[in-house]
Amino acid sequence: MIVQQILTSKSNQTVVTVRPDTPVSEVTQVLTENRIGGVIVSASGDTADGILSERDIVRALSKRGPSCLSDTADQMMTKNPVCCARGDTADQVLQGMTDGRFRHMPVVEDGKLVGIVTIGDVVKARLSQLSMERDALEGMVAGH
Repeated sequence: MIVQQILTSKSNQTVVTVRPDTPVSEVTQVLTENRIGGVIVSASGDTADGILSERDIVRALSKRGPSCLSDTADQMMTKNPVCCARGDTADQVLQGMTDGRFRHMPVVEDGKLVGIVTIGDVVKARLSQLSMERDALEGMVAGH
């Protein structure tokens, strides 16, 4: 399974972005309203300049308290996020997420943001693929 197949299977293919100067307090609203765990930080709206997740915000809250909510997205984001391409495999994406200990990966082609995949998206796709393989094997064993 490749990233393009995962993107196609997603019910919502919109990539939520925020500008670098967006206050973190507003980012929390964007995350809540969209029911997502991370946003792409992008000055142009079509590049992945950084990524800001719930975890980043919670860690900052733990260390600095509520004053961090007045920071801007670019002050708290992970710069130069690890990205993937449409042709990358689900296993490559899972390995990158596991190695880097993150759950969101921008999909970029020719420097342009074309999507985002989450660990949930990849796990769902792999489970679906495993289910199809199981059904095929059961069919072969049963002689169908």
